Amino acid sequence: MEPVPVVLAALLAATQLSGQITTSQLIRQGRLDEALAVLRQAVKESPRSLDANNGLGVVLDLMGQYTEAQEYFANAIKSAAKPLDRALAQRAMAIAHGFAGECKGAEKYENEAFDFYLTTQDFYNAGEVADEMGRLCIDADDLSRADAWYEKGHLTGLQQPGIKQDRVDLWNFRWAHARARLAARRGKPAVAKKLVAEAKAILDKGRIPEQAEYVPYLEGYVDFYNGDFVAAQKNLALADNTDPFIACLLAQAWEKLGNPAAAMRFYRFAASTTAHSVPAAYARPFAKKKLDELSRAPEQ
Repeated sequence: MEPVPVVLAALLAATQLSGQITTSQLIRQGRLDEALAVLRQAVKESPRSLDANNGLGVVLDLMGQYTEAQEYFANAIKSAAKPLDRALAQRAMAIAHGFAGECKGAEKYENEAFDFYLTTQDFYNAGEVADEMGRLCIDADDLSRADAWYEKGHLTGLQQPGIKQDRVDLWNFRWAHARARLAARRGKPAVAKKLVAEAKAILDKGRIPEQAEYVPYLEGYVDFYNGDFVAAQKNLALADNTDPFIACLLAQAWEKLGNPAAAMRFYRFAASTTAHSVPAAYARPFAKKKLDELSRAPEQ
C-alpha cells in the first residue's frame, strides 16, 4: 500500500572492516558508534563521496543528531553525479527531515525528486515520491499538506501510459487508504469507516492480492484514532509488527488499554529499528521518547 521506502543500501557506504564486516552491517547490528567512527574517517578521506556522506547522515539520524545529519545528506546531494543518484539522495534528505519532525522542510527535496521522475516519464515513481511525502506529513500532524501530496500521488500514478487495471486498483487502494487515515485523524469516524470499506472493495476485485496485508494496519489505525483501543490492538496485532510504525502504534494502543509492560515491549522494538525509512522516521524518535517517559513514570 505505502510506497516502498527508499532503498538506501545502494547509497550506503560499505567500507570493509576486519572480519568482513561493513558499515551497513554495523548499522543493522546497532553498533552505531563503530559505524560513525568508520564513516567519519571515510568522509575525511573522500569528502565528496556520495556513499560516505549518505552513510554518515544515516548514522547521525539514528543517533538523534538531526542537524548534523542533514549537513551530510546535503553533501551527498551535491556529490551525486547521476540524476537518479541525486533523486535518491534527495529522498534520503526528506526522510532525514522526517526524523526531525520537519514535514515542511522535507518538501523541497521531495519536490525536486518528484520533478526528476516526471521529466523521465516515470509516473509510478513520481507517484511514490508524492505518497512518501504525504506519509511524512501525516506522521508530523500536517494533515492538509499530507492530503495534497497523497492526492498528487494518486493522480500522478494514474498518468502512466498504457496503465493496466491492477495498477489502477493499486493507486485507488492507496488513495482510499490514505483518505481513511486522514479522516480518522480529523475526527471523522464515519467517513473513515466508509473509506476503509472502499479500500476493501477495491481489494476484493482480486487484482492486487499482495495489498491484503495492509488492511489490518488500516483498520487498526482507524480504530485507534476513533478511540476504540480494544479493536485497534486486535487489528494491529494482525498487521506486520516488523514495521516499526505499526509496532509503535500497537504500543500506543496497549498504553491506552492500561498495559504499560506490553506497550514498552513494542516501543523497545520500534526504538531499536536501524532502518532509514519513512516508517522509522516517525517510530524511532517517538518510541525512544515514550520509553524514557514510561521508565520514569511511578508504578501504579
